[in-house]
Amino acid sequence: MTVATGSALWAPDRRAATTGLLMLVTLAAFESMGVTTALPTLVHDLRGESLYSWPFTMFLATQVVGNVLGGRVCDRRGPAPMLIVGPLLFALGLLVAGTAGDMTQLLVGRALQGLGGGAEVVAVYVAIARVYPERDRPVVIGAMSAAWVVPSLVGPTIAGLVTQYLNWHWIFLGLVPFVLTGWALVVLVARRLPAFEPTDGQRRRGQVVAAVAAAVGLAVLGWAGDHPDAVGIAVVAAGLALLAPAVLVLLPKGTVTARVGLPSAVLARSLMSGAFMGSEAFLPLVLQQVHGYPPALAGVPLTTAAVGWAIGSWLQARRPGVSEALLMRWGFLGITSGVALVTLVAPAWGPAWLAGPAWAVSGIGMGLATSSVSVLVLRLSPETERGFNTAALQMSDLFGQSVLIGLGGVLVALLGPTAGWTPLNAVLVVSTLLGGLVLSRRAAG
Repeated sequence: MTVATGSALWAPDRRAATTGLLMLVTLAAFESMGVTTALPTLVHDLRGESLYSWPFTMFLATQVVGNVLGGRVCDRRGPAPMLIVGPLLFALGLLVAGTAGDMTQLLVGRALQGLGGGAEVVAVYVAIARVYPERDRPVVIGAMSAAWVVPSLVGPTIAGLVTQYLNWHWIFLGLVPFVLTGWALVVLVARRLPAFEPTDGQRRRGQVVAAVAAAVGLAVLGWAGDHPDAVGIAVVAAGLALLAPAVLVLLPKGTVTARVGLPSAVLARSLMSGAFMGSEAFLPLVLQQVHGYPPALAGVPLTTAAVGWAIGSWLQARRPGVSEALLMRWGFLGITSGVALVTLVAPAWGPAWLAGPAWAVSGIGMGLATSSVSVLVLRLSPETERGFNTAALQMSDLFGQSVLIGLGGVLVALLGPTAGWTPLNAVLVVSTLLGGLVLSRRAAG
């Protein structure tokens, strides 16, 4: 029986929760698209060309710390505190970045945004588990994924117009009133949540130290991807040395060995996210440098992928009777097919037009697979471990993306966009095919 989207999202006791949560997710998406678009102008105005990637790096690093802290608080006190504090920190970061007169202040603002956003996203998913019954969670999580579509379609254009005709400062400042409105709605929801009564859950030590180590390791890998030389290789080794022990602390036990159940679900999420983003990061580069596409046209496949992602999320929400394992398998198949097809675009003689529809297929796969994993993780998590497991899910995305984008950056820099991107995609096709066959089955037990 198909769940009616209206009853799942807009029942009288859920309207405020749905509106507030969707608003926060949508605004975070607009901010992400806006910063990406305005960054060249922004760093030029602040004389920070040598620090071009650091607004992203700083956000990423503090997001990891925010994920961990948010998960700890959610498991000890429920999602209400982080639903209140997370958006406020994000809004404060917008104010600091929006009034920045130098790169130092901008990076402080981005750090606050990452910290607040990381805590907020964990609290959002934990709140979903407390507000919506299990049968309706696929619909809600699908809606959260779909909330990225409009920002992906119009966000870059709006940000470009704002930057050109107003000022890049308004990319940040213009969102503050909307974030505070969403925060006010979420505060009402947080106050009405059932009282949280923690039990003796699993105690985990060293999480904050591991989060800081992971943040530094991810930042180091990001830097090394732009420096494919002897120093860069040494830095990659140092980054992996920081990441490896942190992963063992921050992810559920058995994740690395694909233990049956939740650990395999978290590992599957890392693989699918890393494969998709690892290939997508270099698709516009190939279209521009190999096929001579202008930047606007080279970004079209990213838009078709966003639409496909929304379609995939919508499909998993409309199939409540289908197991998460089967949806994950279909999702992995979509990702594998998309990556394999766009590999044909890499040579100069390749059909460049194929990139748009191929990446839409991959986006559908991501919508099916990632949403299904989120639903599965919430179902498999005891109430006092939802925060930790949700944070682990977010970090598994970051780990997979950082490692594979870093690997792709080294290959492309050393071999060129065609010779470097092709072997990377071949590795991704094989790994996602195996992931779909093995991890999807093990994740569902």
